Amino acid sequence: MNIIVAGAGKVGFNLAKTLCIGHNVILIDKNAEALHSIQESLDILPIKGNVEDSKTYKNLPDKEIDLFIAVTNIDNINLIAILMADAVLNIKRRFIRLQKHFYNESIIKARLNIDEIIFPTKLTSTTIASLLDYPKANNVKSFKYTKHKLVSVRVSQNISHLQKNLNEFALIGIERDKEFFIPSNNTQIKANDLIYLFGHKEYIRTICAELELEDISNIQKCVIFGGEELGVSISKELLKINREVKLIEKDLTLCKKADEELGGKASIINSKYGTYDIFENEGLENADIFIAATNNDEYNIIKCLEAKDKGIKKIVAVNNKLEYYNLMHSLGIIVVRGPKMSAYKKIMEEVSSSAVVIHKSFCGAKASVFMRKIFPNSKLINKKIESLKLEETVTFFMRNEILYLFDQKIVLQEKDLIITFCTSKKTTRVEQWIYGL
Repeated sequence: MNIIVAGAGKVGFNLAKTLCIGHNVILIDKNAEALHSIQESLDILPIKGNVEDSKTYKNLPDKEIDLFIAVTNIDNINLIAILMADAVLNIKRRFIRLQKHFYNESIIKARLNIDEIIFPTKLTSTTIASLLDYPKANNVKSFKYTKHKLVSVRVSQNISHLQKNLNEFALIGIERDKEFFIPSNNTQIKANDLIYLFGHKEYIRTICAELELEDISNIQKCVIFGGEELGVSISKELLKINREVKLIEKDLTLCKKADEELGGKASIINSKYGTYDIFENEGLENADIFIAATNNDEYNIIKCLEAKDKGIKKIVAVNNKLEYYNLMHSLGIIVVRGPKMSAYKKIMEEVSSSAVVIHKSFCGAKASVFMRKIFPNSKLINKKIESLKLEETVTFFMRNEILYLFDQKIVLQEKDLIITFCTSKKTTRVEQWIYGL
């Protein structure tokens, strides 16, 4: 594909780094020094220019562009970049990252001819809010084509055999000693394993209660460290579901701003030094969940360890840099992607998805799930297809919201859903198979 990335910041660089393998990538930015540094390490075409100026695109050698991605740090620039590029180039798909979330998203997409709008702060805050619906879960993923959820839970004790009923849920993966693998029927589950379950949400809740013995049944009192945009966004999501929120922030100006945005519905605490005794002084140790939501991973880890030491059962840290992911996991902290990482992951998932196939990564990108929907006009209806016989994968098909193991030939019907879970090593092979059906 011919791909343009507008913006050479952290997200733009990571997108160019990944997409330049197998695609022609043009990276546009005003910062010549940044572009030069990136060009030394990546096989891309760097262009110094203003992404808001149509002249920047007129000089491109190829006017046929498969994908345009606007990811500068300023929303208005991204919006104008999409309009200017569209006026000059023949663009098939358009993705845009916007910091500020707004309603009536579908209207904006239609009027500006945008395929995907990514709201990274909203992605992170809604992910954290979803954890409250599954008090014992580490992570929860929802999907467009099914009501089934993908949920991870930390296991408290060894389990010789996990009773499985596909009508209820399936065990599709285990992370152990920082490695993810697809379990076999006789795989034993060990204490401290992070297991991944796919199934109906009510059954998932029941099995989570059996696997995680910590007394976490109802999360009402929420403490958030960090009063910048992300902390405020998380607070809004928690207030929507009628939770009690305390927001801790060092900066007095940010405290006042947060109080205004939250309409006085949350308790805003100005902690100039953020010392350990704040837990006792402000009664934070009585919280049901603690969320460290600053943009500093080391500070988030420290605050989470302090909260754990005070006896708070559910501890969540926002992860801004991938290198801290494994450390957070090893310390027993629930990890949620920060806004920039969420934006990158979401865009990459959309790049490899289509109108009929959904792709999502999980377990810190150590694993992937692909879903293919059989629509009414599909050529696959009434077609007999072979199952995917590939190591480090497990494939199911879903019919009428009932899950079946796909281990032999099947005849597909309208509205069927093919679902494959795999390790990251097998992502390319699975993608080729599911698109090639």
